Amino acid sequence: MLAANVCAAAFLALRGQAALYRVHEGPPPDKLAALREFLTGSALSLGGGDKPSAADYARLLEQIHDRPDFALLQTVLLRSLSQAQYRPDNVGHFGLAYDAYMHFTSPIRRYPDLLIHRAIKAVLSGKHYTPSSSSWDALGLHCSMTERRADDASRDVLQWLKCHYMKDRIGEEFAGTITGVASFGIFVTLDGLNIDGLVHVTELGRDYFHFDAPRHALIGERSGRVFQLAGRVRVQVARVDLETAKIDFTLPAESEPARAHEHPRIAEPLSRDSTPRRSKKRR
Repeated sequence: MLAANVCAAAFLALRGQAALYRVHEGPPPDKLAALREFLTGSALSLGGGDKPSAADYARLLEQIHDRPDFALLQTVLLRSLSQAQYRPDNVGHFGLAYDAYMHFTSPIRRYPDLLIHRAIKAVLSGKHYTPSSSSWDALGLHCSMTERRADDASRDVLQWLKCHYMKDRIGEEFAGTITGVASFGIFVTLDGLNIDGLVHVTELGRDYFHFDAPRHALIGERSGRVFQLAGRVRVQVARVDLETAKIDFTLPAESEPARAHEHPRIAEPLSRDSTPRRSKKRR
């Protein structure tokens, strides 16, 4: 599939046919600055200066592969990247390290695929394809928007089904991984279920928790307890709201996360597609 998409992009570019590329730019300046600050605190650095390449990311991932905090570091690296888009101006695909990439064929049929098919068909017939109803720029914006809308819709349905599954499990305890940290609490994904819920900061214990954004952590002022991204925690299902499709967790009385001077227990490495919202992002 990847080879076909690369070949389609090269074929149309060589013949000067405009089309929609699958564009994935490098990390934006603000995310890159936050990433470098985080890595500095872990005695690490990312090469490439102001414009790191996919190879720089790959080298760093190889360097940290055997570290006990690998899952945390990998997650932070992935979340520093930009979101892929459909655009007629080709700037390459950072994540795949391709100079030119299109969605020509895949298990999921998209309208951008059809546009590429039309362009290739026109070139093979010795013609030049121009969309009749819109410009390539407008089509790129539209296709990017509808992709995000479809992702949001599928995520909403899945979240409701997860709530329906969990509504009879209030009071049960599960092990999970911290997959999001905010000033108001932590998001936890349950092992083996891929079901997410929020542990509100008021449920973390009788303490005042400081949100450390660079470290992606909540740190207790008096206790020194740390709730950090990719850390392990055991939770109890407290509330399930089908109308808002939200699940609230609390911590069992015996739950004890890592303290500030300790490394939190780390979950298994997360995939490249992992996000705070746990949605699958297509290449």
